[in-house]
Amino acid sequence: MTAQSTKYYGYDKATYEDCRQLIDDTNWNHINILSLWFIIVNLFCVIFSLLDLFSVNQVDIKFYITYGAISIGTFAFSRWFQKKYPHKFVKLQLLLGILLWMVYSIQLSVSQPYMAATMFMIMLVVISFSFITNMLNMLMIIAVQVSVFVYSSYLVKPASIVMQDIYNAVTFTGLAVILHFAFQRTRMQQFVTYQKNTQIQRELEIQSSFDALTSLLNRGRFFSLAGNVLNNPHDEYMAVCLLDLDEFKQINDKLGHQMGDKAIQVAGTTIIENLNIDMSEKWRFQEKVLEEKQSFPGRLGGDEFIVMIRGASDREEVTKLLQSMLDSLNHVEIGELHGIHASFGVAEILPEDRDIDKAYKRADEALYESKRAGKNQIRFSNVEGQGGGL
Repeated sequence: MTAQSTKYYGYDKATYEDCRQLIDDTNWNHINILSLWFIIVNLFCVIFSLLDLFSVNQVDIKFYITYGAISIGTFAFSRWFQKKYPHKFVKLQLLLGILLWMVYSIQLSVSQPYMAATMFMIMLVVISFSFITNMLNMLMIIAVQVSVFVYSSYLVKPASIVMQDIYNAVTFTGLAVILHFAFQRTRMQQFVTYQKNTQIQRELEIQSSFDALTSLLNRGRFFSLAGNVLNNPHDEYMAVCLLDLDEFKQINDKLGHQMGDKAIQVAGTTIIENLNIDMSEKWRFQEKVLEEKQSFPGRLGGDEFIVMIRGASDREEVTKLLQSMLDSLNHVEIGELHGIHASFGVAEILPEDRDIDKAYKRADEALYESKRAGKNQIRFSNVEGQGGGL
């Protein structure tokens, strides 16, 4: 095992960085758990001090009240910070927490000079297996804690107690280092396995939902998603557009099927670009559509496409969007292919529409009118389903 892999618990840096979000989430959870535990410890210490139990009365009760108040404030701030800035400054929060617990346990030890330290040893071990950073960082954190502890003990405690503290510190340091590497290596294995399973699920989701050639939704997934949109109560303006490439057979016959596939691919890219859709995270594309009310396109098969348009306020905005899309297609230049012509049929979604098939039928009739009127143009359907001009 190389030094590099030892630093990242047996894995390389790239794998470690891939698991960064899982690592940060784990550290956040453990910060909250330890902060809550710290509150409970100080609460019990206040109670024991009041009742004069377990020799806790040797420490001023104000010490526990002070740290109890600090721990409550730290816990509340940590929760607020985590909600407001998720996955940010986790290392800083972690270091502040460790600093607080270290100062507490060392100050507790110093305040009882005739007793060997116990809380520091507990905190040393708990911190070592609770947090995952990297092996080098944790070794430095442990070294700083133990050095400050031993020095503090040396300054205020009798020699016999100092020797006992040093012996305990050495023993628990070895235990802390071993536990840290063992626990965090196991966690890394779990994270890597989770990442692999997540990647497989994402790839399966993409394969089952998207057309391989165009990166648009396939027919089945488009209608399923459109159905989900329409089944929910909707008062937003929406429209369904059918798009069919004109003279596509001639492209295949004259320029070859490879150019035909290229034309379909470019048409898909053009639709995505004009709708300003981010397709970088396809595995959560459908979730984003529902949450953010985005437009979404699909490929019906062959040279036929379909688009659910959302975010426009009226027919004029839809027309402007589709005209820009048509102009982009008309200006395509790929080898011997000079422009792609297409016919558009558009149906505006009615408030009572709960079935995408009804809107699809109206759009199909409008597409027929577009073809009949000379192709390479946009036609809207009226409420009754008869084709209408722009």
